[in-house]
Amino acid sequence: MIRLATMSFAVLVLSSCATSPQVPPAARSELAPTGKLRVGINFQNFLLVNKNPASGEYGGIAVDLGRELGRRLGVPVELVPFSTAGRLADAVKAGAWDVAFLANEPVRASEIAFSAAYLEIEAGYLVPAGSPIRSIADVDRDGVRVAVNQKSAYDLFLTRSLQHAKLVRAPTIDASYELFVKDKLDALAGLKPRLVMDAEKLPGSRVLEGRFLAVQQSIGTPQGRPSGAKYLREYAEDVKASGFVARAIEKHAVRGVSVAPKASVQ
Repeated sequence: MIRLATMSFAVLVLSSCATSPQVPPAARSELAPTGKLRVGINFQNFLLVNKNPASGEYGGIAVDLGRELGRRLGVPVELVPFSTAGRLADAVKAGAWDVAFLANEPVRASEIAFSAAYLEIEAGYLVPAGSPIRSIADVDRDGVRVAVNQKSAYDLFLTRSLQHAKLVRAPTIDASYELFVKDKLDALAGLKPRLVMDAEKLPGSRVLEGRFLAVQQSIGTPQGRPSGAKYLREYAEDVKASGFVARAIEKHAVRGVSVAPKASVQ
């Protein structure tokens, strides 16, 4: 019986291996043209990337996904870190990375081919103590000034959507908070998990209920790599369906994020 069970298990393993999807050679060559996978990451987004202060090594959800992608492609991974999402996105022009983990924004799509989202992060507003602003809708009014991290996904979204409020931009997330406090602005736009942390530093401040955006975190590759882009779309759906993203969220104890739903169109 034991021998029979062992043989059955071996057959199951071999069958599973035989039916595992293979990486098309064209996808591998497009995603790793130098023989290694250069993965662009934004270390300012602490929800997706963190840095070990002792070793200096990067970790986090995006890093795990990048390394898993390299494993499936059968190539080594080189992490290419950037200090902001804007710099990461702009670096596509210089060919600095092969794939990147960043928000899927229409303004970036002319140069970057995105997968569907693998993860979502809510974006909202923080208002100071005594603020008359009570809801998300109250923010978009004449005279309201909103601090925002320049070229972030939520900056790009608010640039398109706000009709009356004025955006006041800062180069980093930390700088946007400092600008909000120093210049006594009316609201601070940001990812809600970070806003909750900022509220703890500012007595009487409030994070407004609701969200103005669910930031769609996706995987991108430079335009002009059709086979690579197709494989990334399939990869994003697989890591959601298989539970890889959910396990990464749990492993890194990240709060305020959720696995993105299955893409409606492949």
